[in-house]
Amino acid sequence: MTQSYGNRMQDDTLEMENASDNNKSRSSGDQKGGHDVLNVENVSKQNVIGETVIGLGGEDDPEEHERSHIYKGPKIWRLLVKQWHSISKALALSAIGIGLWIIAYTLQPDYVLPNTPIMRIFFLFVGAQLSGVLVTFIRLPDMLGMLFFGVLYTNIGLADFTGCEKFEAFLREMALINIMLLAGFGLDAIAFKKLWLVILRLTFIPTIAEVTVIAVLARYILDIPWLWGILLGLVITAVSPNVVVTVMLKLKEERLGLNSGIHTLIYAMTSCNDVVAIFLFGVIMSVMFATDKSLLEQLLQGPIGIGIGIVFGYVYGLVLTTFPSTKTLYLNGLRFVLTILGGTISVMGSRFIGYPSAGALGCMTSTFFASIGWKRQQRQGKAQQPQRQLEYENSTVPARLDLLWKFLKPVSFSLIGKEINFAVLDGRVVGYGALLVLVGSLFRLAFAYLSTYGGSLTRKERAYITISGFPKATVQAALGPLALDMVRSLKSTDLHITILANNVLIISVLAIIFTAPLGAVLMLRLAPLWLQRSESNTHDNINNADYSLNETQFRHCATAKQQAGEFKTISKNHSQSQIHTDTQIPNIIGSNAVLTEVTNDVTIVDAEVNEYQPKIRGKVE
Repeated sequence: MTQSYGNRMQDDTLEMENASDNNKSRSSGDQKGGHDVLNVENVSKQNVIGETVIGLGGEDDPEEHERSHIYKGPKIWRLLVKQWHSISKALALSAIGIGLWIIAYTLQPDYVLPNTPIMRIFFLFVGAQLSGVLVTFIRLPDMLGMLFFGVLYTNIGLADFTGCEKFEAFLREMALINIMLLAGFGLDAIAFKKLWLVILRLTFIPTIAEVTVIAVLARYILDIPWLWGILLGLVITAVSPNVVVTVMLKLKEERLGLNSGIHTLIYAMTSCNDVVAIFLFGVIMSVMFATDKSLLEQLLQGPIGIGIGIVFGYVYGLVLTTFPSTKTLYLNGLRFVLTILGGTISVMGSRFIGYPSAGALGCMTSTFFASIGWKRQQRQGKAQQPQRQLEYENSTVPARLDLLWKFLKPVSFSLIGKEINFAVLDGRVVGYGALLVLVGSLFRLAFAYLSTYGGSLTRKERAYITISGFPKATVQAALGPLALDMVRSLKSTDLHITILANNVLIISVLAIIFTAPLGAVLMLRLAPLWLQRSESNTHDNINNADYSLNETQFRHCATAKQQAGEFKTISKNHSQSQIHTDTQIPNIIGSNAVLTEVTNDVTIVDAEVNEYQPKIRGKVE
């Protein structure tokens, strides 16, 4: 989650101030205040999970010093310690599920016995979660373990959810709603304005090429009708945000590709690609299953759905921006609930009125407009407003959606794997489906590389942007079963349509199996070879654009720095206490007028300013 500039500035200042005091106490041999100062180096060492042990002891603690070394015990234990951050999350989610089961058993024991359908779904969730953890030990995406557990679950005869078909479909739909809401938050209006031409090229040209090739091959190899072939192409062409975001966060830690704006471009391309694929998928679905409407009504399904989705998204985005007030307690929690309800109403309500294509677009546009409004409120926030209410306005709602996805992810992937029954699997569909995915992906890579021409990127950077569109997983798990769910809900007696819908699901699974692990490995292995590594220092950290400062805030910070230089000249006799003046913005301000100016610009809480004023004066005196 992104912190505000004010808080980051204060944290960096305190750390540098304390480090300075430590250095002075060591050089002078005065140990009197040494124990009262925070040793930043110690803290950073003690918080490296997987290599050292988290502790509270100081540098003088011999036991802590011994525990801080890398553990050299059995290999399996070292592996567990190294992966503890992933394992602990999965265990926490499993513990929550077990706790909910215990509560349900005390209330309705007949409904939560092991042989009931609801408990089979529950065991599917727990097993998929644990399987996802296990495959991470061999450095594969956790989604593959979840997928394979679903395949195993159905082939040993446990996937009988009779009586819970609607609940199963609801879980899949909630996974799709969650993805679409996150996709709306992922659309960056500022980045789109700057890179709109490249983003549009990377979104439409590779998508059109891949969908076209898949539709043609499906028509002449698997004898799939054109509309079904286009539907299949739209399912496969979507890029997995889960894989891409995970890899990009890793690259950001290693400071790879930060100089050329590649991260922003890949994020924007992934979000826009998923938006286009999901929306067009809904349009094709509405046309295919609108059999009770005339030809003109079927042709108008798309344009009308676009209009309804945009209008709903805009109106509901304004609602999220307006209600509740920014002074409301638990603001982000209320906004999270309203966001989920809005997405659910958009999807289910659009299907109720006969325009299902509007649902996906309504979800994405509502969070997109809400995100713009929340960012505007954060920039225009007044100093007297509680900082906590404005600090994470645009980050906590997506973060809570991401937490919800941690629950829906194993359900989504295991449910799509559950549809793969080896007893009725057609080997011809599997073989040709794998060929179809491979050829379609190669065409996508070729056209994506051509779409990157015209900028200042190097050939290796263009190639890396190209392969970032290769992994497919999240959207395929959500969209793949929807056609089959629609056929089942309509209780169609046409066996041919059921087979077509099942083929779409099978090929979606093949796309996940082949592209998700390979794409993640390629992105991680090729990044050090193809991307530039940027250097980091304290000055860059303070003036970095990652803090989302606008130009006005940068100008005021520069003014404060200039005034600090003048103040430093006045206090030149105290140079030892002013050694870090240039990098400690809150400490360099020597008057209440300057404090007030910077406080208003950076939205620091008045209470925090009052707390730091005595420290500033004491530092100078």
